[in-house]
Amino acid sequence: MSDNAVDQGKRTWLIATGCAGAVGGVATAVPFVSTFAPSERAKAAGAAVEVDISAINPGEKLTVEWRGKPVWVVRRTPEQVAALKKHDAQLADPNSERKAYPTPDYAKNSHRSIKEEFFVAVGICSHLGCSPSDRFQTGAQPSLPNDWAGGFFCPCHGSTFDMAGRVFKNVPAPDNLEVPPHMYLSDSKLLIGEDKKA
Repeated sequence: MSDNAVDQGKRTWLIATGCAGAVGGVATAVPFVSTFAPSERAKAAGAAVEVDISAINPGEKLTVEWRGKPVWVVRRTPEQVAALKKHDAQLADPNSERKAYPTPDYAKNSHRSIKEEFFVAVGICSHLGCSPSDRFQTGAQPSLPNDWAGGFFCPCHGSTFDMAGRVFKNVPAPDNLEVPPHMYLSDSKLLIGEDKKA
């Protein structure tokens, strides 16, 4: 065998083992590097959610998920906003003063929102964690008072909430629906989970 043939064999062997080592190194590095990216669980634990609200018509509701909870974005009609001021005496906490679900300062008003038109709330009843259903239609309906002005009804135990998520008196739910931190990025974009003070 000549020296030239031996060198060629060594070269081929070195290239082959070098390539195998590189492939093994990449295969080992990929799972390690991917651990630096936040997991879906971590994202669900607190990541803010951006929502396009441009397609929501007056009287409609959009549901998104934030921290594993349903969050409602309701676009109220002018009539629904006007009705909020008419039934304060029937509400358990009309001014959102209770502390179980602290209400952000920008939602401590009769409409519990930054903009009167849009209401943002976590769609979980404060009684046992059920999800209330929409009862936006006004007037007498099964399980609701004859002068119903629209809002939300929890069918599990009969709790009722107005169009601002404020709980009525003498129902099982102890508190208003939670208003999560949120802010408007533009007229059509809402960010749920963060506000300017956060």
